[in-house]
Amino acid sequence: MVLAACSALCAQLWCSPPASGSLGPAPRYVHPGALSLPQCTNGHLMCAGCFIHLLADARLKEEQATCPNCRCEISKSLCCRNLAVEKAVSELPSECGFCMQQFPRSLLERHQKEECQDRVTQCKYKRIGCPWQGPYHELTVHEAECTHPTKTGNELMEILDEMDQSRKKEMQLYNSIFSLLSFEKIGYTEVQFRPYRTDDFITRLYYETPRLTVLNQTWVLKARVNDSERNPNLSCKRTLSFQLILKSKINSPMECSFLLLEGPYDDVKINPVIYHFVFTNENNETDYMPLPIVDSVECNKLLAAKNINLRLFIFQIQK
Repeated sequence: MVLAACSALCAQLWCSPPASGSLGPAPRYVHPGALSLPQCTNGHLMCAGCFIHLLADARLKEEQATCPNCRCEISKSLCCRNLAVEKAVSELPSECGFCMQQFPRSLLERHQKEECQDRVTQCKYKRIGCPWQGPYHELTVHEAECTHPTKTGNELMEILDEMDQSRKKEMQLYNSIFSLLSFEKIGYTEVQFRPYRTDDFITRLYYETPRLTVLNQTWVLKARVNDSERNPNLSCKRTLSFQLILKSKINSPMECSFLLLEGPYDDVKINPVIYHFVFTNENNETDYMPLPIVDSVECNKLLAAKNINLRLFIFQIQK
């Protein structure tokens, strides 16, 4: 019963839907971790999404996470997976979000991605600007009637120009990274954000790293949740922003590019974003900048961990 309620809540909050279009709200996929079932020391089961969310909420509220059924303490070290139940659950029928037919959970993801005749698909002429998307069984009829192959060269050129601009922005990021790799002074290190609380009357969670040395200078990183909003635990949307601080005294302005990426042993998804700042003795702190994690699910993974482990790259720009 608890597992059923937990799975229903997970489906509402953490299951990632495919892109929606003219068909209205898109059906929901099974959460990637839905078949992983942590259990507390008393044997009560939780789905993976709810387990991570419980740990993240406890961190935000400065409380010990507890089992929603028996209120015993839960953590990544205290809970274990119940492989026998996971195997049994994988064989239980689950409803496809597109065609509403029942399939074993272990086969549902493949059905939704490759086999379902009602799954959302896109026109093959998307590459020349066709915006259509709809159920797979309508694809053949649409492509036979699609007007994009008959557009004039000038019309197609306008569409392709817009697509080229989008592609150009992506390439600019990768070209910038390759350019930075040719710099003379490059430094990187593993960083570990540790959770702390402010001294305010209403305390807020923030993160800070120990002092670290990169490019022969001493640095500190700080991070905060939802830009330090009052009650981030009440929001389903979770974000992290960070600030880079130079602790060393320098003789001249130090212009740097820097970025944070996932660490070598983490599975959190972070999109690379390059930030720039000129550090001086009088202006040694950057503004808070968004940590470009993919979504709130990935943010909860970070919040649920005892510490946040990332990798910092700093590139010094030589004049």
